[in-house]
Amino acid sequence: MTRADQAPRRDVVVVASGGLDSTTLAYWLGTEGWNLTLLGVDYGQRHCTELSFLKRTAAVLKAPYVQLEISDFGKRLAGTALTDERVDVPAGTYTDPSMKVTVVPHRNALLLDLAVGVAVSTRAEAVAFGAHSGDHPIYPDCRPEFVKAYAQMVAVSNEGFLADGFEVLAPFLNWTKADIVRLGAEVGVPFSDTWSCYRGGPRHCGECGTCTERKEAFVLAGVGDPTEYIDSGQD
Repeated sequence: MTRADQAPRRDVVVVASGGLDSTTLAYWLGTEGWNLTLLGVDYGQRHCTELSFLKRTAAVLKAPYVQLEISDFGKRLAGTALTDERVDVPAGTYTDPSMKVTVVPHRNALLLDLAVGVAVSTRAEAVAFGAHSGDHPIYPDCRPEFVKAYAQMVAVSNEGFLADGFEVLAPFLNWTKADIVRLGAEVGVPFSDTWSCYRGGPRHCGECGTCTERKEAFVLAGVGDPTEYIDSGQD
């Protein structure tokens, strides 16, 4: 039995990007009976086109959409390919060194802080984000230890103001990208309306690490990939 079969429904603020992981998370939480608010943040990412896909998802799910602007934060971050135009977005299958170039310092903690602020003010019972096991080796704020510590911090820093039973949800922590694609197919995610490419062009480049990871996930999941890539090397 899912949450959708139970009452009452609870409210969750989802840290969402318009990407495959967070979109699947939003669709799945909806099927589990949560009332969604989708939070998008412009932090100066070169692929901010992802937010237009997130708005589309919010409209389809009939979920409130909140977009916050902190692009000045990104301008202060040198050395990360996501916000520093001087750093090339890595191509091909990620290695530890190439993936490290895509780390945005403190990003998930910061975005979750914004989500918690919205959640506390609206009396939502949870915040959620879509970190998965493929992120663990390099992204410190995608690890189980981070989620546990962050939840403890939220409880302390908002004592007396949180809704009863408040949760920090990261249900994909031990899932692969392929697992997420399979779930997305099950819950009806329109994958062509999601964005992964870090280069931020008019279409997915098909070459960068995230495009490569996206392609591989569909293949491993046995799900057709509807993405239009500039590099037409689709299987």
